[in-house]
Amino acid sequence: MATQTLLDQVSTLLDQSGVAQGALAHAPSGVHMLRFSATTGQDASVYRPLLCLVLRGAKEVGTQAKTLKVADGQSLLVSHALPVVSRITEAARDRPYVALVLPLDMDLLRALAPDVTPALGTSAQDTFSISLCSTDLEMEGALLRYLRQCEHEDARRLLAPITRREIHARLLMGSHAEPLQKLLWHETSASRIFQATRAIQSDLSRPLTIGDLARQAAMSSSAFFQHFKAVTGTSPLQYQKELRLLHARDALRNSNEKVSDIAFRVGYDSASQFSREYTRKFGRPPKVDRGRPAAA
Repeated sequence: MATQTLLDQVSTLLDQSGVAQGALAHAPSGVHMLRFSATTGQDASVYRPLLCLVLRGAKEVGTQAKTLKVADGQSLLVSHALPVVSRITEAARDRPYVALVLPLDMDLLRALAPDVTPALGTSAQDTFSISLCSTDLEMEGALLRYLRQCEHEDARRLLAPITRREIHARLLMGSHAEPLQKLLWHETSASRIFQATRAIQSDLSRPLTIGDLARQAAMSSSAFFQHFKAVTGTSPLQYQKELRLLHARDALRNSNEKVSDIAFRVGYDSASQFSREYTRKFGRPPKVDRGRPAAA
């Protein structure tokens, strides 16, 4: 019942906003809502740290290393900024795909982490930064209360921040606790890789030096490379390249900047090389993406 109630609430907000098909950035709550009545092709994008609940339908999300299928009743947690490829695999006109995405507040999670009992029996075998599990009723209930509180000014100001804190606390206590605890406790390899990904994101035009990143992470170059690939599903160089191309695609769609200027700004020395790699990644040359609307 909780899942159906949350689905009804999200569907109502989408209806009220006039979004029959597509995505809604719900300003009062900061939550993103998605509804699609048909399956989609693959789309490349960057997932920031987030919690995604699929309320109906199914979606595949993955990197070169691993692909996960998230279906209704399941939730996906992404702990690092990650270039991914995704596609909606189950959707129909009478049963559209509906999902709710909550961006994570990493500062809030760090503030809460010291009060959380470490998860017992945590495994170091899988440090991949996307985790999948069944959504618990308490989390669904908290998200439902949060959305309802955000509908009214007084509740949004007084109650919603408390419920938002509860949602983040439940992430540290529930089935997604292990990957978040690995990330938030500074001695873990996952947390050091998180800092490395932040360093790469901070200046995409900067040439990447594995040795420098490894020293900052207090690892050997070989250990750093191994841990980076385990967490992100790709190598540091490929990670930077994916981010460069995705950043360039956003710039092409949202600005009138020259293709060559965009290429140089994201770190390419050659506009022709940028064009080749862009076409290989997205299946069309950069100029075709000028003003092209974002996909699902």
